[in-house]
Amino acid sequence: MRILFLGDVMGRAGRRAITEGLTDLRARLRADFVIVNGENASGGMGLTAGHAQLLLDAGADCLTLGDHAFDQKDMLSFIDREPRIIRPLNFSREAPGRGHGVFSDARGRKVLVLQALGQVFMKRPFDDPFSAVDQVLRAYPSGGLVQAAVLDIHAEATSEKMAMGHYCDGRASLVVGTHTHVPTADAQVLARGTGYLTDAGMCGDYDSVIGMDKAEPMRRFLTGMSRDRFTPAEGEATLSGVLVETDDRSGMAKAMHMVRSGGRLQPSPVLP
Repeated sequence: MRILFLGDVMGRAGRRAITEGLTDLRARLRADFVIVNGENASGGMGLTAGHAQLLLDAGADCLTLGDHAFDQKDMLSFIDREPRIIRPLNFSREAPGRGHGVFSDARGRKVLVLQALGQVFMKRPFDDPFSAVDQVLRAYPSGGLVQAAVLDIHAEATSEKMAMGHYCDGRASLVVGTHTHVPTADAQVLARGTGYLTDAGMCGDYDSVIGMDKAEPMRRFLTGMSRDRFTPAEGEATLSGVLVETDDRSGMAKAMHMVRSGGRLQPSPVLP
């Protein structure tokens, strides 16, 4: 199976890149299943019901969220009506929605999608992500009830993401980080067959400060004072993420490919 994962959709620019580019990208990559992290798609903070529907209609098979999952209040009710949206497993026990789901590709193959929030350097003391993930992976062994399992680890610290990758090695098809909006260059297949990437980056305008218009972040760094709200940059966006090829019988990864499409963040040419 070929599974495409795209990082945090950032504001209007990211939404536009998805609606205008995902159909073609999916066809070019021959992706069987597409997962998109949409947690910053609405003004850089959360995801509205309308924008969620826009991303799903554009070709995403599943959306993941993050620590801003319910910043947009209509998501509190919409997520219970839309099973294709996954919020973090270790969010509040009272939170609506689900932290994992099993979906089918066009050929009927089952894909488990789950998400967890990291604890290190995050603003809130979320529950232990490792035990939450372990419980779900034990219930859905790869190559058994599902043909593939993808974990979105939404976290700040690279060490925590890497630890999660090794913790899930041999049990998940792909462990991919989100949240920092900066793509890392460490795509690899771990020793027991799990594809791993520390951060998928964002689907947004990279002529920015992690997706935000540069003026206000620069002012705060230089003066220590704020004047305006952060607003998403609205230039041409890059779709950024990873494509993993998996074995249907074992559920493990066979290959990992970095994905960059459009905008400023194009892959560098191979030097002689």
